[in-house]
Amino acid sequence: MLGAALGPELAPGDIISLGGELGAGKTVWVQGLAAGLGVSARVTSPTFTLMHEYCGRHRLLHIDVYRLESFGELVDLGFEEWLESDAIMVIEWGDAIRPLLPDRRLEIDIRLGDRPEARSLGFRPGGREWVAKLSRMSRTAPGFEPKETQVPPDAPPG
Repeated sequence: MLGAALGPELAPGDIISLGGELGAGKTVWVQGLAAGLGVSARVTSPTFTLMHEYCGRHRLLHIDVYRLESFGELVDLGFEEWLESDAIMVIEWGDAIRPLLPDRRLEIDIRLGDRPEARSLGFRPGGREWVAKLSRMSRTAPGFEPKETQVPPDAPPG
């Protein structure tokens, strides 16, 4: 559970952008991350509500921009204020709003594998801080090598 392994490394203000194929497991990955942050609430997809907020060791904003038609919609909803908040922000389909995101972020690409339960995850750290967090995460995530950008295809998404 890579999301759960990353959870303890996160701090307020961290931003994670999730990309990849439809149905690849982005929300499942966020469920694992939320568990790693100590969130006890049921984590569900915010596709139709845009954002869900959870409380654990830190506040977590789970955002899904799949249904948005323009950057303006997101800005009108207060996205700039969310970026400045004391929350950890995870954005599904974050590649669609890349120009609005700060450089200091972690991008994760989740792809379907050869088998129904298999996934391939690519990690792109935006800055030395993220490189260090991924390195520390590798101590609790068997099979994860932070120097590589891919996780073995049989790794579960959460």
